[in-house]
Amino acid sequence: MSFIRKPLILHADLPRNGVGLTLRDYEGGMSTLCAGCGHDSVSSAIVQACWELDIEPHRVVKMSGIGCSSKTPAYFLRGAHGMNSVHGRMPAVATGAMGANRRLYCIGVSGDGDSLSIGFGQFAHAVRRNLDMLYLIENNGVYGLTKGQFSASADVGSKAKRGEVNRLRPIDPVLTAITLGGTFVARSFSGDKAQLVPLIQAGLRHRGFALIDIISPCVTFNDHEGSTKSYAYTRKSSREAVHADFVPAAEEITVDYPAGDARMVTMHDGSHIVLRKTADDYDPTDRLAAMEHVESRHAAGEIATGLLYLEESEDDQDMHGTAGTVEEPLVELPFESLNPGAAALAEYQRRLR
Repeated sequence: MSFIRKPLILHADLPRNGVGLTLRDYEGGMSTLCAGCGHDSVSSAIVQACWELDIEPHRVVKMSGIGCSSKTPAYFLRGAHGMNSVHGRMPAVATGAMGANRRLYCIGVSGDGDSLSIGFGQFAHAVRRNLDMLYLIENNGVYGLTKGQFSASADVGSKAKRGEVNRLRPIDPVLTAITLGGTFVARSFSGDKAQLVPLIQAGLRHRGFALIDIISPCVTFNDHEGSTKSYAYTRKSSREAVHADFVPAAEEITVDYPAGDARMVTMHDGSHIVLRKTADDYDPTDRLAAMEHVESRHAAGEIATGLLYLEESEDDQDMHGTAGTVEEPLVELPFESLNPGAAALAEYQRRLR
């Protein structure tokens, strides 16, 4: 992965957040992606979301696999911990990191190839375990690093740049996550920062697995007429299910919507998501209705965006709760706790017989 440092020049009048940092402090290196790539817009949204939430960069671990999308962690939060893993195996590394220190924020950046092809099994089990992380799929429908072949998310009838037509049914990460019991499932567009930033903020504060499938057009191989992942098609076909506003716990909570038009959902840390309906019959807390909505919009040639499903989960529902892990990071535990000795090991092995 190439990494070119940005010159860090801070103007004295740049605004600072609650931990005294400017927006520039949340940036990364210079992007080497194609000019106009939607992935760079996603990186910008992550920077904005973390700065507004007053998250200190060193409290973030950022993970990726292989692909154009997996280069992007180099372009945000240079002060964070990072790991560029093997193709499709990012969820396993993220599981280890979060198992060792639950106090970190985990941002996993993946692509439709990395998550829905070679890494599909790892993605599915991360959802099933309700791993406490924000999982972003930068979805462009092609393999951009290997010259634009169809990926597993390409729609039937979608045309490649060279004229081939895809005839295989796509894997929809949103429907997959809802089916597997995902507790926070959303879809957005890299060109819609007003929608994407609050979704990222809510996903970071969600306890459990938070998926955001982001349509992020490949300007080189999949932004032409006939592509269902192009800028023009996504803008024309995007239909927002509900509008989501994120309200951090540190701020006064005010809602200025007419009675009956908004619903406030409380997150684990006391922050809130305010859901404003744009369709009278849509309920983002109804799992079956959410799946039906995504399917019906797809059948109509539309892309359902926004917060599609949210479960107000219990505190013990994430991976730490089900596995009974310790509260403290492993690095802070005394050696005697981590290594109780040969007698304890022998007793444990005896119980397994």
